[in-house]
This record gives sequence, structure tokens and C-alpha cells, in this order.
Amino acid sequence: MTPRLRKFVLTTHIASSVGLLGAVAGFLALAIAGLTSRDGEVVRSAYVAMNAIAELVIVPLMLAALVIGIIASLATRWGLLRYYWLIAKLGLTIIATVVLLLQMDTVGLLARSAAAASLSDAYFGQQVRMVVHSAGGLVVLLVLVVLSVYKPPGLTRYGIAQAD
Repeated sequence: MTPRLRKFVLTTHIASSVGLLGAVAGFLALAIAGLTSRDGEVVRSAYVAMNAIAELVIVPLMLAALVIGIIASLATRWGLLRYYWLIAKLGLTIIATVVLLLQMDTVGLLARSAAAASLSDAYFGQQVRMVVHSAGGLVVLLVLVVLSVYKPPGLTRYGIAQAD
């Protein structure tokens, strides 16, 4: 990969990751508002907005960050499987992506119920789950940032073999 293309891929990965971090923070703010507000209009609006943000921003950015991150790691001296910190990033990203995709049905259910003004106390568990999962997702994304910046040492067996 040429240096110019490598910089483009890295820039795209950073931009998608930073955008994802902001979108998840916004989603968390809406989830908290939906859970804690006593104003029915605010609650309904929060869940409809959460669905739009999840479908149109969070899922595409998460998939982009995952795919572009793999491409970026293959195009740099770090490699994909040479360092434990990169394997940790890949594993956490895959787990977070799977959890996100599994939660999309709940996000859609809450949005449809809110839009139909039929959101009741029966949905409290799902509402709490949205706060917990989005807060957890935000923590995972921050851990990924820390791993990217600090790059803890430690070569894998594959990395050691490649260094020889």
C-alpha cells in the first residue's frame, strides 16, 4: 500500500471511530432522557431519535470502523496479529459489534412503541438495558482509544516469528 493510500485508510479509520464515539455518547444521552423524563413527549422523541441514530449512524460507523481497522492494521508495521493490543482491539470491536446488532431489535421495538404512544412500564427493563448497553459501549470505545494511543508492548507468537 502506498504511503498516501495508507494515510487515507488511517484517516478514514480514525474519523469513523471518533464519529462512532460521539454517536454512542449521543445515544446514551437520549437513553438516559428516555428512562428518566416524566414528559411523555420527551420520552417518545428520545426513542424514535435513538432508533434513527442507531440505524443510520452507529451501525454503519461500527461496521466501517471494524472493516477499515482491519485494513489499516494490515497496511501498517503493526500488522493484524502481531501484537496483543491489536488482538484485544479486534476482539473487543467484534464483541461490541455483535452486541450492537443483537440490541437493534430492542431499539426498534422501543421506537415503534414510543411512536404509537404505547410505551408503558412494561418496557422499563428494555429502557434500562438501553442505558446499560450504551454506557458499556462507550466504555469499550474508550478502552479501544486507550489501546490505540498507548499500544501496550507484547508480541504474539506470530509477531515473534515474523520478527525473526
